[in-house]
Amino acid sequence: MNAISKYTKFIPYLYFISIVAYWFTMVNRSEGISAYPILLFAIPFLWQLIKPNRKLNFSLGIVFVCLSSYLILAYLFNILNIMNWSESAQRLLFYGGVLVFGNFVMSLWIIRNSIKKVF
Repeated sequence: MNAISKYTKFIPYLYFISIVAYWFTMVNRSEGISAYPILLFAIPFLWQLIKPNRKLNFSLGIVFVCLSSYLILAYLFNILNIMNWSESAQRLLFYGGVLVFGNFVMSLWIIRNSIKKVF
């Protein structure tokens, strides 16, 4: 059990790295070489795995909480029919729901790690 709790602090970073890798793979299939700048989004998370920094950790958590909150508001607007969405946008909202919730939880986990001084 001690070994599991030792490595749980890395789960949010691995989650975001896997999301970037999936995003890169999907875009690379359709657009080719122009998808490589997407890999730049993984650099801060890799840096946190290699050489942890509390300030970067807290900044990443706050940024992704804000982005996830913005997407959660988009879901609420869709549910309340405040804005009219196109069919493709509604499909994107449906399939991205799991990612939005996952991003929110993982970014809160990152903030918790920076507050608890895990590193």
